[in-house]
Amino acid sequence: MAENNTSSIGFEKQIWDAACVLRGNIDASEYKSVVLGLIFLKYVSDRFEAKYNELVTEGDGFEEDVDEYTSENIFFVPEDARWSVISSAAHTPEIGNVIDDAMRAIEKENKRLKDILPKNFSRPELDKRRLGDVVDLFTNIQMIEHGNSKDILGRTYEYCLSKFAEQEGKLAGEFYTPACVVRTLVEVLQPYNGRIYDPCCGSGGMFVQSAKFIENHGGNINRISVFGQDSNPITWKMAQMNLAIRGIEADLGKFNADTFFNDCHPQLKADFIMANPPFNLSGWGQDKLLEDVRWVYGTPPAGNANFAWLQHMIWHLAPNGRIGMVLSNGSLSSRSGGEGEIRKNIINADLVDCIVAMPTQLFYTTQIPVSLWFVAKNKKQKGETLFIDARKLGKMVTRKLRELTDKDIQRIASTYNAFVEGRLENEKGFCAVVSTQEIAGQDYILTPGRYVGIEEQKEGGQPFEEKMNRLTHELSDLFNKSHDLEIQIKEELAKIGYSL
Repeated sequence: MAENNTSSIGFEKQIWDAACVLRGNIDASEYKSVVLGLIFLKYVSDRFEAKYNELVTEGDGFEEDVDEYTSENIFFVPEDARWSVISSAAHTPEIGNVIDDAMRAIEKENKRLKDILPKNFSRPELDKRRLGDVVDLFTNIQMIEHGNSKDILGRTYEYCLSKFAEQEGKLAGEFYTPACVVRTLVEVLQPYNGRIYDPCCGSGGMFVQSAKFIENHGGNINRISVFGQDSNPITWKMAQMNLAIRGIEADLGKFNADTFFNDCHPQLKADFIMANPPFNLSGWGQDKLLEDVRWVYGTPPAGNANFAWLQHMIWHLAPNGRIGMVLSNGSLSSRSGGEGEIRKNIINADLVDCIVAMPTQLFYTTQIPVSLWFVAKNKKQKGETLFIDARKLGKMVTRKLRELTDKDIQRIASTYNAFVEGRLENEKGFCAVVSTQEIAGQDYILTPGRYVGIEEQKEGGQPFEEKMNRLTHELSDLFNKSHDLEIQIKEELAKIGYSL
């Protein structure tokens, strides 16, 4: 197994580097839809062509039968939208219009993609010569030859998302959560079957990783139902496209919508909720939602939506449902705006299952320290909460970016599993099982460092008592030497007529 999430990149980088010649003067946020749209179109075309040739070989005349494709989760590509048409127009002034028309034709034949695909290739600022060069490069790449046919676009898509996140900085937080963070949530929650929900789903990474988890553990992806929504129209379309190519059926609402004001799934009670909501969101509309039924544990403050997101998710939990979410570390201890009281009420309701303090530099988008909250409606270990201090885990993969390795992720997940099964032994400096009474004694602050303590330091295996005795003797010798030096200095000064 790869030791970190970037170790197997090859083809993905090839596609990214090829598509980057399109960049020109286009902003990264707009360029994103151009690159991802073109990758999507080429992949759809390759998948269609492979099935088309298979049907031609069979000789039954079904190669233009839409049902032959849709029955295998392959999108039907009409004749004037096929890659052969696009590649033949690569070096004509009309190449942008040809691609836009292809997108419209594919949407028309595949209702699931209606109003989802980008149709901005004819824009004047997109250099048509460069666009033609990239089409040529894509023409020479058979995407389905580079791995599992359903996974290759996803890998490329995810890699490109991470590169856009790197370029866009803070603006990227609305669509991208680092894969290692998502994988940690998924490995702890283990969503084998049931209803999975993300109220701020971005590009759909939580759902994709859930599907990967199920496939990697021999499960059946058809045993999960996916629900989500996002307020950003571009991001919402990216998610639809990401999930569609992976064959994941999802209900993300009929359009992008604000989760607090237009809940797309008001009756949903989910088995698993995974989310990375915007950190410390202010101006979220608290004044218009003061009496909302979701605020069971207290009205969240107007200046910070952290506990609005958390309570929204708790409201949507099934009786045995569980939450895994990313929050800024301020949520662990803040008392402003009534947050301390809300946190206290949630803890006293025995909902907080586990808190994980994460290492720094995991996100392109922020340096704010974050933690993972795991909340459960029906905890296995009643009246107890697991604290994990994972701040020392991970390895730097660039000068600015850290990633959790597979080993790190499994260590967190196995620690949680041992806790749930009642066989975990506290490990000083890393993990501790703490009673609700102990948390109350700490004023309901959930910072893991308060509970796990400091890892015992060893030097060459020397016991602490022996080490302290040695150090105090060394310090005593140094003090004695300093007194001798002081006397010598005074004597030398006296010889030349000076005294202290």
